[in-house]
Amino acid sequence: MKRAAGTKALILGAVMVLLVMGYYYYLSNRNVPQPEETVPEEEVLTPTQEVLLRNLDTNYPPSPREVVKYFSQISQCFYNEENTEEEIEALGFKIRELYDDELVANQTEENYLASLKFDIEEFKKNNRMISSYAPSSSVDVETFSQDGYDWARLYCIYGIKQGELLYNSNMVFILRKDDQGHYKIYGWKLVEE
Repeated sequence: MKRAAGTKALILGAVMVLLVMGYYYYLSNRNVPQPEETVPEEEVLTPTQEVLLRNLDTNYPPSPREVVKYFSQISQCFYNEENTEEEIEALGFKIRELYDDELVANQTEENYLASLKFDIEEFKKNNRMISSYAPSSSVDVETFSQDGYDWARLYCIYGIKQGELLYNSNMVFILRKDDQGHYKIYGWKLVEE
């Protein structure tokens, strides 16, 4: 009898230890908000900062379509974001890296930046923004050779929002391949309907 009572006591003791350990495990692993615990917030980059981070020396857009997409991203930053003077200038220098040398030679940096800032002010004064853009698909990019250069022609449709009004603006881009094999924007114009 004493042996049965000792076995029961041992089993009861083991169950009690398991219950205490289980309860401890439960308490230590539940999600309880800690008082005044400071959680470091992840810094979120603005669209302007994201565009400016791209190094075009090592990560130049690989196709005419990608060049126009990157051009359009920068354009959205110009017209949709609240940028500082330094950010506008940095974006202006970044977008000039996409331009063909002949296009860059048409204006000095000072004239280009002054014209750019004026365009941005006018765009914002008229309450406009670029809501979307859609460059031609890769199969719709027209490539050709002329005057010893490789060229590309493609279209991009911009969705423009002015107040409550939405409309599309269709642009045609001409790009020329440079000595490093990169397509650079030679020019663009609005396609008249």
